[in-house]
Amino acid sequence: MLTIENYIGGEMVLPASGLYLDNIEPATGEVYSQIPDSDDRDVNLAADAARAAFPKWSKTSPEARFEILIRLVSFIERDLDELARAESIDNGKPLTLARAMDIPRAASNFRFYATAAMHTSNESHETVGQAINYTLRQPLGVVGCISPWNLPLYLFTWKIAPAIAAGCTVVAKPSEITPMTAYMLSKLCIEAGLPAGVLNIVHGLGPKVGAAIVGHRDIKAISFTGGTKTGEEIARTAAPMFKKMSLELGGKNPNIIFADCNYDEMLETTVRSSFANQGQICLCGSRIFVERPIYERFKNDLVSRAMELNIGDPLEDSTNIGAVVSRSHMEKIQSYIDLARTEGGKILCGGHRVSLDGRCSGGFFMEPTVIEGLPHDCRTNQEEIFGPVVSIMPFDTEEEVLGFANSVRYGLSATVWTENLSRAHRVSALLDSGIVWVNCWLLRDLRTPFGGVKDSGIGREGGFEALKFFTEEKNVCVKI
Repeated sequence: MLTIENYIGGEMVLPASGLYLDNIEPATGEVYSQIPDSDDRDVNLAADAARAAFPKWSKTSPEARFEILIRLVSFIERDLDELARAESIDNGKPLTLARAMDIPRAASNFRFYATAAMHTSNESHETVGQAINYTLRQPLGVVGCISPWNLPLYLFTWKIAPAIAAGCTVVAKPSEITPMTAYMLSKLCIEAGLPAGVLNIVHGLGPKVGAAIVGHRDIKAISFTGGTKTGEEIARTAAPMFKKMSLELGGKNPNIIFADCNYDEMLETTVRSSFANQGQICLCGSRIFVERPIYERFKNDLVSRAMELNIGDPLEDSTNIGAVVSRSHMEKIQSYIDLARTEGGKILCGGHRVSLDGRCSGGFFMEPTVIEGLPHDCRTNQEEIFGPVVSIMPFDTEEEVLGFANSVRYGLSATVWTENLSRAHRVSALLDSGIVWVNCWLLRDLRTPFGGVKDSGIGREGGFEALKFFTEEKNVCVKI
């Protein structure tokens, strides 16, 4: 059985505790590797290594950083199949999805920020006849990056790539539920020649490792993606210490479908935005609002398409729906389906655990589930489920559907389907969302800011916003 190690000071090291946690394959329900049960001693060691590496790395030219990061990109692309298979086994997602999206995006994250760091610029302002002011952007120092389990390598690299490219050194924690590709990345970093201490990866539990990173005095900023409740706990610790924070939290995203949409394209994309990665993407459209004239047609078509999705072994190319990430998460999803029934919802399809034969007989599989008949303000429509579960509801007017869409505590993303250009702009402007997709979903340009409003978090990732987050502005005023 494989035993994962921490990556600290450029070396693979054992946890100080000597203790390990079981890593369970979601598709089988069986333990297949061991994860370090690290604690504050390991975080302290990692922070010391990062602090020691910072002076030299912060003064390394963007071109030299680029060379190292591009080598890392080439190794990720070289090992794409191996990394995708590891991601599928660790997370339960279909191998086809990991191969097409997760691992290529991880490579793109490093490539984008390796290049972007060479194109940053500083502003200058002339106080006419008196002075020249210019702004320096200097790397913060040691920063903490904590990533979730749903898109493990994709979101892990989304944080560490801009931090390293900006000249910071990093103490990072991947999810203890899906640690494998972060462990594999450690070895690729050594192969690529990343200097010791620039990136340190400490595996373990949130209350031990995550809390130690957030509370460490030498760690100047926290970039976190995960649940809103955990984000609140991070803010309670980090805010009084005046750390910079970027918190990308939960979502309960509306998918608004007007009758004048391109119906076939909308339906195809809505099936993806509802059930991709078993609904375990913070951007999935879990509340679907449909203009009344096409509601019945849409309902019948969505249910039909959901029932056609193949639930199976994630390693098989024919699989559309893999396993959800853990038994406890499967039980949470089931509890919300049961809640929907008590709140008056009608289960149009799905609603049950799936038992497969053979290798996956003990796995954590759920049917794609479509629910109608729920009021917009019930718990099922207000709380994040994070599974293959969507609710559908008709609407009559823009004003009405905007009220439905904006009624939740979250504001991460929204999708709008309409061929009316004026309506598209009007509705997009009025939605309480950090991201609005019009006639598409999950179409990402890495140059654009990413993040939510309300309880979906603070700060923005992506583009130059991320590079700016990992730097501090300094104004220099030179008298003429």
